[in-house]
Amino acid sequence: MRVSVHDTVPVWQGDTNGAALWRSVELAKAVEALGYRRYWVAEHHATPALATSAPAVLAAQILAATSTLTVGSGAVLLPNHAPYAIAEQFGVLASLHPGRVDLGLGRATGGSAQAAARLGDPRRGAFAAQIAELRAYFAGGDGGVRAVPEPETPPRLWLVGSSASSAVAAGRLGLPYVYAHAIVPGGAEEALAAYRAAFTPSPDLAEPYAGVAAIVVAADDDARAHRLARAFVLGQIRMRTADPDTLLPTEDEAAAHRFTPAEEAFATQRIDPQFVGSPAAIAPRLGDLVARTAPDEFFALTQVPDHTARVRSYELLAKLLTAL
Repeated sequence: MRVSVHDTVPVWQGDTNGAALWRSVELAKAVEALGYRRYWVAEHHATPALATSAPAVLAAQILAATSTLTVGSGAVLLPNHAPYAIAEQFGVLASLHPGRVDLGLGRATGGSAQAAARLGDPRRGAFAAQIAELRAYFAGGDGGVRAVPEPETPPRLWLVGSSASSAVAAGRLGLPYVYAHAIVPGGAEEALAAYRAAFTPSPDLAEPYAGVAAIVVAADDDARAHRLARAFVLGQIRMRTADPDTLLPTEDEAAAHRFTPAEEAFATQRIDPQFVGSPAAIAPRLGDLVARTAPDEFFALTQVPDHTARVRSYELLAKLLTAL
């Protein structure tokens, strides 16, 4: 089973967007040295705490800073864009870095309704039709229109989702699929089974290829891992209840915060289904997920305020998965 990284580029209190983005580049170089296979960046809009509004731009910087990682989006949210523009952007990346570019696609909008209204493809085509158009550009053109540059090795298209319906769609399209356990925990087994049952070979993929993306915060002891994880969770609470434009709290700020019963319940709901703790604590639960879903690839999302601790988490995970 391959192991890869999913990144939302979190921005913490006292931080700058530039610093957060450069840390992602540094993280990519660190996980490349650890043997990770892919590095994907998400798409979010109008969310100051997540500096991932332009996956193609950030992917370009990460590709330039690394040499063996496959880099791409997890995911480009296609309803926000004209497929032609995405084909051009990722055509540039794939021309510069042949064989190293992924184009993961999702059907959410990744931000507020107001932001989505300003971003969206004015044609608002159906998601399946958008994918078909995008695939056509990488196969030589759509309706006589070519997306230039046309890379010799097109980016590999993926579908990223959090439901059985998205898994079935990916299977019928003959695309690789990643289930977002980080967003909707508990549905990976059903989704991957549905994907494999629905899979139809395509020019892109002869056999099903499935992954699971989950939140992982690994540390040398359980207390440290949970302290790190609660910083991002507190940030989610504040964005949902007090200030959608806030940055994420520091580790010390989160440790000092007195969680109300409702906040504590939310934190438990967010952390417990994911993989937070020491390797000894994480290993049995992660092993169970792998046994039930048999993913070809595992994507880890680690959102913690300490960069050294973030790199350490990926180091511990790599060792843990090797042993599974």
